[in-house]
Amino acid sequence: MDEMTEVRALRAHAPVPDRARLAAGRALLTDAVRAGERRRAGWWRREFAIVAVVAAVTAVAVTAALLVGGSGTGRRVLPATPDLDLKGLSAHDFLERAAGALDAEPTGAEPTAKQWIYTRAAMKPAHGEQPDRYWLRYDGEMMAYHPAVGDPEVTVVSTTRSQKSRDFRSPRDVYRFLAALPADGAGTLAALREWNVVRDAEGTSQAWNDYAEISNLLVKYDLTPPHGLASLYRALALLPDGTVTDHLVDTVTGRKAVAMTYDLSADGKGGTGTATQFLIDPRTYHLAGLRVIMNGKVTNATERLTTAVVDKAGERP
Repeated sequence: MDEMTEVRALRAHAPVPDRARLAAGRALLTDAVRAGERRRAGWWRREFAIVAVVAAVTAVAVTAALLVGGSGTGRRVLPATPDLDLKGLSAHDFLERAAGALDAEPTGAEPTAKQWIYTRAAMKPAHGEQPDRYWLRYDGEMMAYHPAVGDPEVTVVSTTRSQKSRDFRSPRDVYRFLAALPADGAGTLAALREWNVVRDAEGTSQAWNDYAEISNLLVKYDLTPPHGLASLYRALALLPDGTVTDHLVDTVTGRKAVAMTYDLSADGKGGTGTATQFLIDPRTYHLAGLRVIMNGKVTNATERLTTAVVDKAGERP
């Protein structure tokens, strides 16, 4: 698996820094999969990292700031990081615990079609002057960004079908799919196999294809109603080769997170030497970021800092 591309998928919709290259098509295709991984892992043959659909409904997910509908007046202050005992905890048990907590979380109102999802993210190593703030309309038809860091101008472009992957799903499509997932892991796996956005590749294992579907939804889409995220976690808990680091780790900005590591190759066997590490907020159990581990070292990381529903492009919470 090309874990570098998976990390960048968290920011796949952020435009590249050069104004001359900010045409909509190029902006939406900056993170196309690498040719070498296409040969090794067929599910990456799709243009996995085109516009990553950023949307959120209840965003206790990723930050201390979510103002639904752009009408809020304050900021949410998260409690202190809990003192979790992660030693000896299996991936299955942790994910079941996380799913139980999410089941108790209320689901916010679904955004309207013309509302916008504001996202701010951080990546390490940083990528030049690439803007760290961007907006995507909930119906998936428009996106917006600052042309460069520090530039107050907002560029709005249409995400026309010719600029989208054939597997593109809007935030609205994904939200409604996640909201309808069954509560159990096995049922969710069955629904994901029917959904099959990341098409199965010949010669790959069922575990690999299941992981591809789950990872795609976790990484590319912030639109995760609590019930739907709980279902994804329960499905992920049924897959092999997941481990929990026995201590909290740092995100890009130094926040503490639980690290869930998966080292799974296309044939369904582990031991590739390169692994994906999901970073999960220990307070909310939503995805806080992603890291790539190569030979035991972190080589690339992305963190979601702020996600909010706002009423127009350029608006910030």
